[in-house]
Amino acid sequence: MSKRNILAICMLLMTSTIWAQVYNNGDDETSEEDEITVIDNEGREEVIEFPEAMTYDLDSLLNLYMAKTYLDEADDCNMKNVNPVYTKEDYVDRLYRMPTIMEMNYNDVVQKFIDRYSGRLRHSISYMLGASNFYMPLFEEALEAYQLPLELKYLPIIESALNPKAVSRVGATGLWQFMLTTGKQYGLQVNSLVDERRDPVKASYAAARYLSDLYKIFGDWNLVIAAYNCGPANINKAIHRANGEKDYWQIYPYLPKETRGYVPAFIAANYIMTYYSQHNICPMTTRLPAQTDTIMVNRNIHLEQVAEVMGMNIDLLRSLNPMYRRDVVPGATELSPIRLPQSEVGRFIDLQDSICNHRAGDFAKRVEVEVKDDVPTYYRKSTRYSRRSRAVRRGGGLSVTIRRGQTLSEIAKRNGTTVAKLRRLNGIKGNNIRAGKKLRVR
Repeated sequence: MSKRNILAICMLLMTSTIWAQVYNNGDDETSEEDEITVIDNEGREEVIEFPEAMTYDLDSLLNLYMAKTYLDEADDCNMKNVNPVYTKEDYVDRLYRMPTIMEMNYNDVVQKFIDRYSGRLRHSISYMLGASNFYMPLFEEALEAYQLPLELKYLPIIESALNPKAVSRVGATGLWQFMLTTGKQYGLQVNSLVDERRDPVKASYAAARYLSDLYKIFGDWNLVIAAYNCGPANINKAIHRANGEKDYWQIYPYLPKETRGYVPAFIAANYIMTYYSQHNICPMTTRLPAQTDTIMVNRNIHLEQVAEVMGMNIDLLRSLNPMYRRDVVPGATELSPIRLPQSEVGRFIDLQDSICNHRAGDFAKRVEVEVKDDVPTYYRKSTRYSRRSRAVRRGGGLSVTIRRGQTLSEIAKRNGTTVAKLRRLNGIKGNNIRAGKKLRVR
């Protein structure tokens, strides 16, 4: 976007409430850019990286099991598909009136993110508003348990777009986008079969604990969520470069590009999730899924076994148990939970033996195996060995030419035999052998 166009938009923002352009069914979202350009007070352009999760393709989010099953376009939405533009004072007033502990500051960077959410991403926001019914109560419970500001519940909006299986380009995983090391540090198990970073319950409580610890370090919520994005070490570096300043907006120039946009993106997410109706955004309608419960198992069970014996949808089971990376519940390793619709828990208990025995051979790992040793073992000798003492078949056996410096022990080892056998085959007493002579090894 050119400087002239950006300045024109800024002038529009200074006028009274007017109607902006019409958006056509989300077509703009497929070409979504990963950056936002802001003009500072001196007319210089600053490029800010957009949160990765907010660039996810909307179609892929709508294809998630929970979205396909329980979300629908609002068929009673009477709002025009247009995004109104308000004055700066309108935005400042709305941010001020939000019931939050955290500061919801206004500036041009925040405005840019609000414009993006309410404009090109308005259909994604409609999805987030619907999907939030699945997860926000859980986030609030975890945050409340650690007495944290409840507005932090919108962090997963910009972290993962509310996709519990989201994986970033650097490997951050789950709704709260834990990196492997941090996840393990906060008690989330990760191995070949299990990734608890994808467990909405465990990851939410781990995130709340991590945010609580960050606040003990920095004592400022803007710095806390910035540290959540780029790590406390980078925040401390920025503070040092800013001569000890501990205000996010003062250390802003010294932060990584993505983190410079992270706090503004978070503020804008709180704004749009609160004032979506003022921007003519209709939430997708939600049919709340059936209540669920967990049952602990002490045997390895594959989700396909459960689905086939109980006649359940495998995608439903995967959606309820996203922590199992390969559909295997490793109950034999330790007691492990399976989450099921509450109405199915009793049936699972009754059918558990049948479930474990169903196609058991297809899913079980071999524990004990026999080695096939009734035929000769064939192997290829190394090139180095072949040059030093190549075994040659002669008549009824094999022989080698003794090389300078070789010993009976070395020759025996290389040919899969013993010194005693070499002595017996060649009539040798003691260990003396002479280079250049032939030695029978078989």
